[in-house]
Amino acid sequence: ALQEFLNEQNDEITRDILGYQIQNNLQDFDFKEDWQLSQFWYDDETSHTLAKAAVAVAGRTGKIALISCPSLYKHIRLIDETLEVALLEYDRRFALFGKDYIYYDYNFPLNLDRQLNSRYDIVILDPPFLSEECLTKSATSAKFLAKDKIILCTGTIMEGLAKQVLNVTRSQFVPRHTNNLANEFSCFTNYNFDEYLG
Repeated sequence: ALQEFLNEQNDEITRDILGYQIQNNLQDFDFKEDWQLSQFWYDDETSHTLAKAAVAVAGRTGKIALISCPSLYKHIRLIDETLEVALLEYDRRFALFGKDYIYYDYNFPLNLDRQLNSRYDIVILDPPFLSEECLTKSATSAKFLAKDKIILCTGTIMEGLAKQVLNVTRSQFVPRHTNNLANEFSCFTNYNFDEYLG
């Protein structure tokens, strides 16, 4: 038991050190997409636009949650390193982001710390799969975490369900990916997202 405790302590210290190094070199830090996990990164322009809009909504003391869209984390941190940002992600590689990382499996949408309920000024989600189950469960998590504002990036084909489960409408902004996806993608929000793009 003592050895297990010491190993956990050691792992935590290693994560903290790596997290510190990553935070201080975010400009150069990059994870590769894992297509087995249905990961498709946004291009730089999309990442910057979404990050800028999220920071504008959150304000100087705001809190941002990212569900299944880890490529946005770096861009938000590069704009404002003082904001509270939670990255909810299945891929444990992102545990290197230390306390900002929360292990997340959309199959268990409310397997979240109760203290996170209505904590975030804005929640951005990009469910990994274009399925009713995945969107519905991810939406359950987003509604639990959000004070009010939500951005959903997903396939345009999910528009009807998105409206039903999150009461979001399609914005003019179109998310793009580094590897051009065959599926048409859209950005849906429950507020006037386009006014934050100016």
